[in-house]
Amino acid sequence: MKAICVFCGSSFGTRETYAEAAKETGRTIAEQGYTLVYGGAKVGLMGTVADAALQAGGKVIGVLPRALEDKEIGHEGLTELHLVGSMHERKARMADLSDAFIALPGGVGTLEEIFEVWTWGQLGYHQKPCGFLNIDGYYDDLIRFLDHQTEEGFTRDVMRQMVQIAGAPRELIGQFENYSPPSAPKWIKREET
Repeated sequence: MKAICVFCGSSFGTRETYAEAAKETGRTIAEQGYTLVYGGAKVGLMGTVADAALQAGGKVIGVLPRALEDKEIGHEGLTELHLVGSMHERKARMADLSDAFIALPGGVGTLEEIFEVWTWGQLGYHQKPCGFLNIDGYYDDLIRFLDHQTEEGFTRDVMRQMVQIAGAPRELIGQFENYSPPSAPKWIKREET
């Protein structure tokens, strides 16, 4: 594992603990010698995680659609900034550059990004770990729903266990370092009677 992608909000949310977690995540990634890959913006938690990694001496790669750079939200101080043509290209480039994926608190875009890479892992397109950094219980209800999907037979338990959950960046990265992807196929076979 060399590079960790972080998906997170372009706003700060309502709690100071979210920004503190973003700082700790960026700092931890850099201090442990990993490259941070993220969405390339200077605003909200996105800018916070990048700034913390840079301040800790880390390498930070941003991937930003040109349309968003035109709105002047691109971070000017990154190690590398990749400009792409669309959100689809952005996600594909971030996935290609990364060996693991963390979802900090965020909105619909954050969820869409982590769910897409998790789905790719379930389909066998990659064997990279994904995880939620559950700050102050932010993802508690979502985690309960994921468990409900499994109980209702729409997600196999082995696929549900692919996504890691932790309350601190160091803990989540430790889980990533010990991650073994499932070898079983995604699809559930209905047993014939």
